[in-house]
Amino acid sequence: AAGLCPCRVLFACRGGALRALCGSVRGLAAAPEMHFGFQTVTEAERREKIYKVFESVAKKYDVMNDSMTLGIHRVWKDILVHKMNPSPGTLLLDVAGGTGDIAFRFINYVRSVRERQLQRKLKHHQNLSWQEISESYQEDKSKSLGDSQVVVCDINKEMLKVGKQKAEYLGYSEGLSWVLGNAEELPFDDDKFDVYTIAFGIRNVTRIDLALQEAYRVLKPGGRFLCLEFSHVSNPLLSRLYDLYSFQVIPVLGEVIAGDWKSYQYLVESIRRFPPQEEFKAMIEDAGFFKVDYQNLNSGIVAIHSGFKL
Repeated sequence: AAGLCPCRVLFACRGGALRALCGSVRGLAAAPEMHFGFQTVTEAERREKIYKVFESVAKKYDVMNDSMTLGIHRVWKDILVHKMNPSPGTLLLDVAGGTGDIAFRFINYVRSVRERQLQRKLKHHQNLSWQEISESYQEDKSKSLGDSQVVVCDINKEMLKVGKQKAEYLGYSEGLSWVLGNAEELPFDDDKFDVYTIAFGIRNVTRIDLALQEAYRVLKPGGRFLCLEFSHVSNPLLSRLYDLYSFQVIPVLGEVIAGDWKSYQYLVESIRRFPPQEEFKAMIEDAGFFKVDYQNLNSGIVAIHSGFKL
């Protein structure tokens, strides 16, 4: 450096500062700003904050769902499973399904289908003896799901813990497994599942585009994507009433029932940040799905989005 003239030294110093500044800019570009409700945060901050939200609300999650929706969320989930119409042998992946609501409904639905199949089978064999009927019934009854399975995948340990406790209490064990995993990087092979569901979870993933790509990857050709999510209300009057209820009542319920105002304030804000139906439909198509459509429920308070991997 001693051999440089003063102007060259100055240029070198300025060049170093410029390189440092460029490095800082590149660092900022590598951490794009995202939304956490109405706050602006980095991707890493959003991921951490959402994890803490669901860690906080896990134990009161089901009670709060009933309180916030007056129990209507149960009907929405029933409609989702009926739209799926799973048959015995279906392999389902339920993502962000920690408390088991979709999984339990899936098991009940398949069991019901199997029971009807068994009854039809026995009716067509009127010449069977009582012993043959009894043996056939017991054999089929022991396989009440007909090789169907549901894998519940959730990123949050506390949500999975609550789901497992519910399953044990309600007596669900056959055809049910629990996996800790990230929707944006699923721990499963390609072309594995017949159906992928995510109910009230996709708006909480950090990168929705990556989650949709992963859904496409793990589905078999011919497999179906189904998403139940809060959406945008089409009726102006209902929209105003819904906003009033969401921002003035739900956080209060969160404080009274779960002792957690902030988490439910975020959940309300996250709904408003979620893309409208047509925009989300386009995102699903961009991930590679075909025959994409959606069904509004309760004037668009929620919507069921559907697509196929062809």
